Amino acid sequence: MNSKAFFVVFACTLAACGAGTAPTTVAPSASAFAPGPCPSPPDRIPELKTARCGRLTVPEDRHRPNGRKITLAVAIVPAKSPSGKSDPIVWLAGGPGDDAIIEIPLAMAGKLNANRNVIFMSQRGTYTADPKLTCASVDRWPAETLNMPYDAPTTGNASAVATLKCRRELAARTTDLGAYNTLESADDLEDLRVALHVAKWNIYGISYGTDLALTYMRRHPGGIRSVGIDGIFPPSLGGGVATWAGAAEGIKAVFKACRAQSPCRRRYGDIAATWQQLVIRYEASPQTFQVEAPGHSGKVNLMVSGGMLVQWAVSPGTHIAGKMPASIDALAHGDAGPIASTWAAPKLNPAGIGVFANGLFDGVSCGEWVPHETEKDVVDAGHRAFPAFPLSIWKNAPNLPFMRQNCRVWNVPSVSPEVRAVTRSNIPTLVISAQYDAQTAASFGTYVARTLRNATVVTFPNVAHVAFASPSAAANACAQAIVRSFFDILNRVNTGCIKKIPLTKFEITPPR
Repeated sequence: MNSKAFFVVFACTLAACGAGTAPTTVAPSASAFAPGPCPSPPDRIPELKTARCGRLTVPEDRHRPNGRKITLAVAIVPAKSPSGKSDPIVWLAGGPGDDAIIEIPLAMAGKLNANRNVIFMSQRGTYTADPKLTCASVDRWPAETLNMPYDAPTTGNASAVATLKCRRELAARTTDLGAYNTLESADDLEDLRVALHVAKWNIYGISYGTDLALTYMRRHPGGIRSVGIDGIFPPSLGGGVATWAGAAEGIKAVFKACRAQSPCRRRYGDIAATWQQLVIRYEASPQTFQVEAPGHSGKVNLMVSGGMLVQWAVSPGTHIAGKMPASIDALAHGDAGPIASTWAAPKLNPAGIGVFANGLFDGVSCGEWVPHETEKDVVDAGHRAFPAFPLSIWKNAPNLPFMRQNCRVWNVPSVSPEVRAVTRSNIPTLVISAQYDAQTAASFGTYVARTLRNATVVTFPNVAHVAFASPSAAANACAQAIVRSFFDILNRVNTGCIKKIPLTKFEITPPR
């Protein structure tokens, strides 16, 4: 769930910010926007040369509006067309913990600014916000535990130690970690809209950004023209139970696609059964392999366990679906290289250190998800997803390992139950899911659409989490075209290009 200066000063007029007529009434707010220099992301972003930037100052905790203030970076990338529309698009990043500013290249790759300004604001706690709640200690934990069983108690203890160290580090930056949550972030968005005098704008959220988008729709519907959500994590379902559902749907969809293609089926047989047997075998007897990791000099020691194989299948496995059966078959014949290298490479990449906002991730996880499900709920969900697996695997939901243990040391109060409410709306909404999505189940799109009365629901075949940024060129182009068209003509959008997305091309290796 991770991702990764030019001095520009501007006067934020209605036209410059892509606004229409200002609302006749504006709710009182302790927030304020000030034009200023563009933020400095970890990597150069060319679009910031022409962006109009500034910072939004908001209360850290709106229950204490006269208390401490924090600032959020804002960048407005102008429309390519000189006759652009007056209603901008706002990009909501994933995570929770990714920074929208860092995702500018992702949005621009989809030409989202063809005829509208696109607004990017760092969610509270993220890299270009102040304070930024990043923690190198937590970012290094995956690399430091590569040679430990993925879901063993000792690994969980190491996770909790890193989380506690992070909490102590962040104590110097804030005394209110509980204020870093989705409700506050949704109110930050509304404060920005009012501060920029935008009458109506459009929202596009990916991954956790869909949770934030749905929450914003519920709390502040009046300023929204339309919404696009891609890779949906519904606020009412968030947590380990939901991630187990996503894992089961996405992983099984890849295996089903392999069975449906005769070359894949003939070469790899029942690859689902092979993977299941490997998970059970390596959970009972984890094994260390020496492997090469792209971008890392020399070989590294990496332990393969059953829990690791489950998480690998969720991500990166489904994202490289065409290589997934071949990688599993290789391990079945003693070659851990294909799985181990794709598992280790991102964890050993120094570019990921100090970029992800662990403070926001734990604020959301521990305040909004963990309090609303028990350990038994998570175990039962794991059992439903994969009945043959042992308890040690069921206890650690995909993408949320040791969260209950980590949350005990994070120690923030539960967020208001309102954060778990179902969003009911007639705002035009584009609901995008993906067939192989093992992080946020494809069925979650249908789930949220039941209460979105003006929704267009599309499921992209043969791709994984977040169709807008798929490795498949055809799927990518289709998703981006649909999104751009939707913001122009709303629910009249033509989704016919989905039928032209090619089948997954599975790698067929010589028999071993």
